[in-house]
Amino acid sequence: METPELTDAVRKRARGTLLASAVGDVLGVPYELGSRELDGDPQPLGGGLGDYEPGEWSDDTQMSICIAQVAATGVRLTSQAAQDEIAQKFLAWSKDGATDIGIQTSRVLQDAHRREGTASQRLRAAAAYFSATSDRAAGNGALMRTAPVGLAFLYDRDLTAQAAREIAALTHTDPMVGDTCVLWAEAIRHAVTSGRIDIYAGLDLLHPDVHPSMIATLKEAEEPGFKPESNSFTITSMQSAWHAVVMAKDKDNPIENGLFEAIKQGSDTDTTAAVAGALLGAAFGEDAVPNYEVHGWPGLTGKDLAKLGETIIEKSRPRY
Repeated sequence: METPELTDAVRKRARGTLLASAVGDVLGVPYELGSRELDGDPQPLGGGLGDYEPGEWSDDTQMSICIAQVAATGVRLTSQAAQDEIAQKFLAWSKDGATDIGIQTSRVLQDAHRREGTASQRLRAAAAYFSATSDRAAGNGALMRTAPVGLAFLYDRDLTAQAAREIAALTHTDPMVGDTCVLWAEAIRHAVTSGRIDIYAGLDLLHPDVHPSMIATLKEAEEPGFKPESNSFTITSMQSAWHAVVMAKDKDNPIENGLFEAIKQGSDTDTTAAVAGALLGAAFGEDAVPNYEVHGWPGLTGKDLAKLGETIIEKSRPRY
């Protein structure tokens, strides 16, 4: 695959990816799991499940930052060194930075703290144990942090898919989680390089046996009246985010409209909007991201996230 030229348009789309995801997170925080009734358009009011300040992002963006900071050093996210560093950042964050952690991720991290081995070995072992002993091991806690993965290999869709699956498996080993992360990461990569939104672009990166059910799942989400009872499951989370993107992508102000639509899906509002925002930001770029002041752990702002996205695509270019 040819290495894409880092044009101004590509840079702006990369800068918009993490930023729009964080804006979605911030807008969704006040309404997560019914914390506050949505009256009119969503507002960055704070509160929610983690007693957030107005404009403060949650664990969705915090965990994405852990990955983004590693990717921004130029190390390949498919390498053992990168995944050990990401795992170590997750573990440190859970002790010293997390304002809120999803149930599955929290249990895996708690278990990993008690295990021996490298950071990634500890996390993978804990994730495998959780998957083997729970019937709810396909949560959306990996999908919510795919934004930086979609930026890390603009030149290689196979490496994008590999990284998406492997980094997801640090906390979520269920194959359905890997599949949703592969689709979303590839959609982000495709959007940044082309400016086009196509969730089906990564379908061939999944096992052929999965194709019929995945196509049906995505088509269901494209119906105007789609709204699941809960979207904390990785499949329904992807559906809610994809529904929001489809409903908004051809409108004026597509990012803001998409984030509002994601939050109107209810339930896990911050995650749905963060996931939708990553793809919308990747397609429409920094200039189209609504101008909300956002901030959060570890002391970053929206401008910092935009710069981080651009740094990832600069540092992760292939070395020949």
